[in-house]
Parts: sequence; structure tokens; C-alpha cells
Amino acid sequence: MSSEKKAETIESKEWYLAAHAPEGVPTSDHLRLRTVNISLAVDSIPNSHVVIETLYISIDPYLRAIMTGIDDGLYLSQFQLNQVISAFGIGRVIRSKESTYSEGDFVLCPFLPVAEYSVVQPSHLHLRKIDPASGISFTDYLSTLGPSGFAAWVAIEVVGNPRSGSNVFISAAAGGVGMHAGQLAKLKGCNVIGSTGSNEKVKLLKELGFDDAFNYKSSESFDAALSKYFPNGIDFYLDNVGGKMLEAVLNHVNSKAHIVLCGMISEYNKVWTERDGVRNLMNMIGKEVKMEGFMMGSSMHRFGDFAKQMETYIKEGKISSKHVIYNGIESFLEGLGSIFSSSNMGKVVIQVKSKA
Repeated sequence: MSSEKKAETIESKEWYLAAHAPEGVPTSDHLRLRTVNISLAVDSIPNSHVVIETLYISIDPYLRAIMTGIDDGLYLSQFQLNQVISAFGIGRVIRSKESTYSEGDFVLCPFLPVAEYSVVQPSHLHLRKIDPASGISFTDYLSTLGPSGFAAWVAIEVVGNPRSGSNVFISAAAGGVGMHAGQLAKLKGCNVIGSTGSNEKVKLLKELGFDDAFNYKSSESFDAALSKYFPNGIDFYLDNVGGKMLEAVLNHVNSKAHIVLCGMISEYNKVWTERDGVRNLMNMIGKEVKMEGFMMGSSMHRFGDFAKQMETYIKEGKISSKHVIYNGIESFLEGLGSIFSSSNMGKVVIQVKSKA
């Protein structure tokens, strides 16, 4: 590469938080796109830093929870105003002043700036090299091997561990977490049923190996649907939505049932005083039900075990994923909003650049 090429300055579009969003789906009032200049001159890059060209960005519900500016019960560090936001993503190193990384390396980053290009310090952002010839797609690295896959794995393998033969119910089952959790539970020998928001998604879940699924929007009621699909009760429930669905589940749990709280997407866009309460918690006492939440950060020491197991499942065809791809950095806000609208079928990913 010529010295002239090395000295060029490039424009980079990046998303930043202009205002906190304590309720409702974030809009352009909260998230805005700006253009900055990044110098690729060697002298302008700090030691132990690299310049990353972003290829893919993962859209996950937890991003919503760190735009509120308030402590909302999840104890997550909030994005700061006027600073570029970050997300789980994949990029390519195009300049390096870090001996571990070379130009052309592909990297996975849990805290990648949501920008076309960025100057980052690998040791601070937990970068990990990935091999494009591994047989695993970049989108699978963001889904099955990304935040949603890890959340599903922790819920099923670490926190929940349902026994073979258990009646397992998974809400928001066609989302990134739900679809992986259902497949993992099937691999453990469970009877797995999911709820989702369209007949098309019901079909997808059956294709992924779920024993059955139902469209909660067309059901007479949550209670009626659970009576139909769980005549013998629920042994294990992975809750991704909270609210009225959680309340309905408590009327159908078996003795010693286990409820694992992964997310509550139906409640994220409400202030706490407007969220749905659960009125039938006494069922937990009489049936000795265990309900517990978890944060992925508490299981990061198991990430290596997770990655090894899921990579094997992918290569053996035992786990698969469905992706919804939005193109261009400009589509980030639209992609984020889509996960709260039930319009997507699968894991939402932003393709910023191609890997070619």
C-alpha cells in the first residue's frame, strides 16, 4: 500500500445519542447520524490502537435499555449524551499500531462503535479474531455465536437446564434469543412450544424443530392458548416478554416449575409505573415455583464453553438461525425500532459494508 494511500482521511458516518429516551421507541429525536473525519495517517493513530472498518452490527433488545438515562432495574451502564453508541459487531482492521492485529484481520467486538469506521484500542474492547474460512457465516457470529445465542445458551444450559421430557414454553420464540433457546431445549430432549406474533413465524418455528407454536395475536387469550398447548402444564418457561404473558403462564405452571427471566420486551418502552403487574404470584407459593433472572455478564467466564459447543452445533447442522438484514449504517435506527414492532422474523443485523 502506497504512502499516499496511508495518509488519506476518510469520512465516517456514526450514530450518537442526542437525548435520552426514558419511554417509547427511540426516534431521530434521540439517535442521530453525523459525519466525522478519520485520519489514516500512521502518526495520527495512537499506539496500541487499530482502525476498524465496520462490516456488520447486531441489533439486540438490551440496546434499548441503555438509552434511558435512568437506572431501570437492569443496572447497565448508560450511553452518554453526544457520544457515539456501541453494539456487538464485526469489522475489518484497515490500519494497525497493535502487534497482535494486522491489516485485513476480521474481528468480533462486543462494544464496536456504531460507525462506518472507528479508531479503537483492542484490549479495552475485547476484540477477538475470526476466520472467514471457518465455515461459519458472519451473520451466525452475530446471532448463534453472538449476544442472542449466548443469552439462549445461558438460559437453557446454565441457569435453567430443563430435564429431558420437560414441557418447555418460550415466548418471543421467533426472535434471536427464542429461536436458539428452543433448539437448545430440543437437543436436551424437551417438548418445546413457542409463542410468536404471526402465522409465518409459527411456520418458521416448526421448521426450526419446535414441537408446536402459536400466534398469540390470533388467540382468544393467552390463558386459552396455554390451556390448549399445555394440557399437562408447563415445567419450564423462558420469559422474553414479561407482562400479561408472564401472568398467564403462572396459571399453567406445574409443581416445582422453573421460570427463567431473560427479557421483558413488552415493557421496555414504558416507565415502570405504566408496566403490567403480575397479579397471581401466589401460584408460585402453592406450586413451589422457582423464578429467577440473569445477566449474561455473570456468565462471561463460560463464553469459551458456549462458543465451542455452538460452533459444533452449527457445523453439524443441529442449530440454525434466521436473519433479517438491513443495509447501510443509515438503517440502524429503523432496524432498532423493528424489534419492538413484531415485524421481523429472525435476528436483526445491519450490514454496513460487504466483506469483499
